[in-house]
Amino acid sequence: MSQHQFFATCPRGLEALLVDELTACGAKNIQPTDGGVGFSGDMPMCYQANLQSRIATRILWQVGRGRYATEDDLYQAAYKLDWPQWFNVGSDFMVKVTGVKCPLKSLEFATLRIKDAVCDRFRQAVGSRPYIDTKEPDVRIHAYLAAEEYQFYLDTSGNALYQRGLRRASIEAPLRENLAAGILKLSGWQPGTPFLDPMCGSGTFLLEAAMIALNIAPGSGRTFGFEKLKNFDETAWSKLRQQAKSKIKPVTFQKIYGSDTDLRAVRIAKQNIEQAGLMEAVQLSKVDFTEVIPPHGEGVLVANPPYGVRIGEDEELAALYPKMGEALKRKFSGWNTYFLTTDMRLPKLMRLAPSKRTPLFNGPLECRLFEIKMVAGSNRKDAVKEG
Repeated sequence: MSQHQFFATCPRGLEALLVDELTACGAKNIQPTDGGVGFSGDMPMCYQANLQSRIATRILWQVGRGRYATEDDLYQAAYKLDWPQWFNVGSDFMVKVTGVKCPLKSLEFATLRIKDAVCDRFRQAVGSRPYIDTKEPDVRIHAYLAAEEYQFYLDTSGNALYQRGLRRASIEAPLRENLAAGILKLSGWQPGTPFLDPMCGSGTFLLEAAMIALNIAPGSGRTFGFEKLKNFDETAWSKLRQQAKSKIKPVTFQKIYGSDTDLRAVRIAKQNIEQAGLMEAVQLSKVDFTEVIPPHGEGVLVANPPYGVRIGEDEELAALYPKMGEALKRKFSGWNTYFLTTDMRLPKLMRLAPSKRTPLFNGPLECRLFEIKMVAGSNRKDAVKEG
């Protein structure tokens, strides 16, 4: 089968985890860069990566690259490509342009020129042009413009891969599913080990943990962009889906525990987990962080504490953190705890010393994942170095 060049995007900070996943899918010539990973392989490998990757945001198929200086160069480059061999004139499409050190004055104008070129190419080939749809297009074309080089991609994912196909309700700033999956991986949590999220919000960590524990492929409940392309190999795809289905474990309790002080959050989490058919795997309760009783003698605790924006004010948070620290010291010895936050003061205010601080991005927000291992008696430090 012919080899193609691909690029998978992911949340910044998770590139190394994405490399592991792509390797497991059979990708070749893997090259990580900031915010994604380049690789090559055949189309079924690309389907497998879309189906199985918990970390990737999109998987893009490179269809053209070269040098440019002006918008007209981009028009000519896009016009040269045989778009009608890749998708039908009846498919709606959109063009998204991203520029890094791009010399052009307007990315909007560049986008327009590339759209024109695609439409003109169709007119020349089949006498009519495809429609534009920026909301729910059948086909997405991505153009990446660097200082002197362009790259054109067809998006094989469709909707972003963190949209697992579960229609989820959320309460305000949600944590993206692929970032949640990455944090579970970074925490070293393994299925079978007790897992607790005491600030579970709409349940993203719980759902990702349950899917991992039951071996449910993250893309098993949704459709993908590659299904709309002309080279779609339906036989290869249904074989991959069947293989993934056959590996799913029956839904039983997985020692996954979630709680929140906000009853509305608990209700929404319950609704989301029920819709995914995973309620049996998880135990949910309404309880304040400081009142949580550890469900086991040891385990992994992961939390994404409310940001200042969400809870009210910084003072409220500053008052909450020491209480959280006290609760951890009092009850959670033997647990490894992980906190994702934009608030760099968190460990200092909790009066606990982190053993690791991993920079991560939740969308545009720069965060830290603090690892705090609760070893009996050793965390009682009054002063913690700032960092």
